[in-house]
Amino acid sequence: MSTSSMPWLKSYPADIPGSPDLSGMPVHRMLENSAKRWPQRSAIAFMGRSISYQDLNDLVSRAASGFQSMGVRPGVHVGLYLPNTPHGIIAFFGVLRAGGVVVNYSPLDAPQTLEHKIGDSDTDMVVTLGLNALLPQMIDLLETTRLKRLVVGSVEEMSGSPESVKNALDQAGETATWQESDGRISSFAQLLDNNGGYHAYPDAEDFETLAVLQYTGGTTGAPKGAILTHGSIADAADQYGAALSSTIIPGEERLLAVLPPFHIYSIVVNMLLGLRNGATLYQMMRFDPKEALELIQTEEITVFPAVPTMLSALLTYPELEQYRLSSLKLCNSGGAPLPVELQQRFLDLAGCPVKEGWGMTETCSVGTITPKGVTPPPGSCGLPVPGVDLQILSLDDEETLLGTGERGELCIKGSNMMRGYWKRDDATDDSMTSSGFFRTGDIAYMDEDGFIYIVDRTKDMIICSGYNVYPRNIEEAIHEHPAIEEVSVIGIPDDYRGQSPKAFITIRHEHNAPSLEELQAFLKSRLGKHEMIRDMEVRDELPKTPVGKLSKKALYDEVAS
Repeated sequence: MSTSSMPWLKSYPADIPGSPDLSGMPVHRMLENSAKRWPQRSAIAFMGRSISYQDLNDLVSRAASGFQSMGVRPGVHVGLYLPNTPHGIIAFFGVLRAGGVVVNYSPLDAPQTLEHKIGDSDTDMVVTLGLNALLPQMIDLLETTRLKRLVVGSVEEMSGSPESVKNALDQAGETATWQESDGRISSFAQLLDNNGGYHAYPDAEDFETLAVLQYTGGTTGAPKGAILTHGSIADAADQYGAALSSTIIPGEERLLAVLPPFHIYSIVVNMLLGLRNGATLYQMMRFDPKEALELIQTEEITVFPAVPTMLSALLTYPELEQYRLSSLKLCNSGGAPLPVELQQRFLDLAGCPVKEGWGMTETCSVGTITPKGVTPPPGSCGLPVPGVDLQILSLDDEETLLGTGERGELCIKGSNMMRGYWKRDDATDDSMTSSGFFRTGDIAYMDEDGFIYIVDRTKDMIICSGYNVYPRNIEEAIHEHPAIEEVSVIGIPDDYRGQSPKAFITIRHEHNAPSLEELQAFLKSRLGKHEMIRDMEVRDELPKTPVGKLSKKALYDEVAS
């Protein structure tokens, strides 16, 4: 590989290969290998219970056997509709080991979105929990969709104190029940009630076999299912591991697993990267700043994959200074652009640099990363991970490759890529260039050292009087104001300019909101005239996606209604 066509190679530390060794193993083999290497080490810590690698591997085999007794085999699609509990890890590996396909569902999906995904993905069975936030929706869909069976677990069965956890959930009114006489519904305990003997299907060992249908966020139109094979997911985990080889010590890390388990970032970075390296995953059912800070201190957490909103929540926690965060050695931010100001505040207060990366559902969450020993320029999301090729192509002509510093569409190629969109050959064709690169929809540029800078989404770009205006530029400038906690900028209709930028903001504790005129004065030296916000709205909170990203789509929908 040439550093002239791949300038990021010259910026790699000496211990990171340009062409990494890829394991070529089915996804479920990762857990088996770790169970052989670290059988007694804790794989999962959840609500006072520790599950060793050997015990986790046994639970997965029993789940695989249970799934097969319910008809799971190659070609059968099983949905996971779960919060962040051990059920998700056990079911994920269990379905794959049984030869089936995992389809992830977000607990925050609207009913019509769930209905669309069930029908579109050909889901026959769903694993969920007996919680009011989950079970009633799936029971309804059991009557109105193609679903044939539910497997229902309970939070307490995976905890260290089942009775006290159950009582707490009951008192909070979170527990949901179902008719035990309904033959279409089985308990998670029944799924595991066997000796773990399952049939290994050769198809499940094939690198190109579909492993996961992962639905995109659906920023426009209905969500599309990305076809993620065993090969694409395994290679993504290997590529990520190669970039962090000098940071992650196998068999020693303690990882705070708070990312939503249905998101590809969580699957690859929390679950697979952690389990393939013998880490202990400390699972939290839902993110809570105080609980997260307590875990970091008491369990001496070393690795914390996060999204910017989680980091912001920790930094604004009133009693942050009472907690010791010195055990952290890797804090990675993904899922959304990381404001430079937030990155610096976390370093100042927590003492751990936040390494920003970029990825997408279609890339199995892998695209760029900041390796150990590399200090990225402000605003950069790092270097391409080993084993991928990135290009910046013209927004007007996809055949035109742009040079250093020129802004265009970020395009990527690699073995970690999806194999297309499920049942959407048209969308697959539209997403690819003639040279086989995937068009990400992100506007970006690359500097002479190969660092990538995400400017915005092509769909989020605002056209003001014929000028291209990038909301992230405006958001970065607004973040510099001491009173601003979160900000999201969108384009609103303007009879004269076509569109004008409007800022939606939240305010930090013990600060007063600036007026529009005050904020414009603050921004005058930071933005061009064509970028200046024309309107501002202060809110108690901003709409977010299920993974915690600020949702511009929700704001655009509000403006349009």
